[in-house]
Amino acid sequence: MHGGGGSRRGLAGHHGPPRGHEDTRMRVVLIRQRYRPDGGAERFVARAAQALSARGVEITLVTRDWPQGTSDMRIERCNPRYLGSIWRDLGFALCACRKLRTFKADLVQSHERMACADIFRAGDGLHRSWLAQRRRTTDLWGRIRLRLNPYHVYALAAEAKALTHPRLRAVICGSRMVRDEIAAAFPQTRGKLVVLYNGVDIRHFHPDVKAEHDAVRQRHGIPFGNTVFVFVGSGFYRKGLAEAMKAIALLPASAGLLVVGQDRHEARYRRLGQTLGIGDRLWFAGRQSDPRPFYGAADAFILPALYDPSPNVVLEAMACGLPVVTSRSAGNFELLVEGETGFVRDALDTDGLAEACASLLDRARCAAMGQAARTAIEPYDLQLMGERFVAFYEDLLRAKSDHD
Repeated sequence: MHGGGGSRRGLAGHHGPPRGHEDTRMRVVLIRQRYRPDGGAERFVARAAQALSARGVEITLVTRDWPQGTSDMRIERCNPRYLGSIWRDLGFALCACRKLRTFKADLVQSHERMACADIFRAGDGLHRSWLAQRRRTTDLWGRIRLRLNPYHVYALAAEAKALTHPRLRAVICGSRMVRDEIAAAFPQTRGKLVVLYNGVDIRHFHPDVKAEHDAVRQRHGIPFGNTVFVFVGSGFYRKGLAEAMKAIALLPASAGLLVVGQDRHEARYRRLGQTLGIGDRLWFAGRQSDPRPFYGAADAFILPALYDPSPNVVLEAMACGLPVVTSRSAGNFELLVEGETGFVRDALDTDGLAEACASLLDRARCAAMGQAARTAIEPYDLQLMGERFVAFYEDLLRAKSDHD
């Protein structure tokens, strides 16, 4: 059994302006169930709150758990007890929807599959698309288990309800890939789909991280002359670590892989490294709250994700001046120019991934592509993202006012 009571103070009564003053700030509620230090969606929420706060938007986050001391938004906890993943998600959705009824907000944006928000940010993509990718990697019995799994049945139903609910006014997609998947599965949403790419703080993630190059390599026993590809992400199966390892195994012994992230099956991936013969050029750094030093230690970035709707790590790597090798099922592949800022292959195309990585063993080409990647990502600066989100919210509010 998990969880506990919700916030000791409700949302009602805490947003009214002082008597005699009119508070004209836009009020936006964000909903995200949990915080994970290395989670892409969590970093998006934190960055979005920072950018929106800087634009004068009042942000409240409804969540089970979030770190204390977050200055860009007020935290309201909604943490009912639960047993199992279905009741975890359903219980939070019911609790959050009840809490919203006590609160007057201009807009409510949910990052969870729930049917009480004006805006649904499909940060996790489309669950049915994720299952379709999983079916590519399993046998008949595995596909049957996926179909009958109670959590997947729940998630598909919750997804359909969230995307077809009458209150829903917009769906934010982090990539054109996700937009097209939703439009194909739910044609009635076509007029509500908006592509807003994640932003990245280009001053925080900067090629200056190269100053950490020697220290990180020395700490992890990485030879200074090796070409190092860095993989950043937790949940190794979904992020495509096995395919990255197989691709590296096809490269000369001077190429290695630095893995930043956590997975309960890490020992299994270590054994795979030994089987592939790359155990001495495979380095696991574990979960890191700040990945920047590891971008600085690397020459290139690799993420052949089986399914990742809009991976922030691609933006971070580009901002740090790294060329990117990724898959067509990692939504941010759309930001790459083939052969100029990175390479895009099918997630299961080991030979194609290896060929792309081999191109980056040419140090001059690798460095030039890294510089081009940095230049290409600068229009996606966090501040500009905040401006785009505020403009998006204002358009929605105008349309609502006109309708009313």
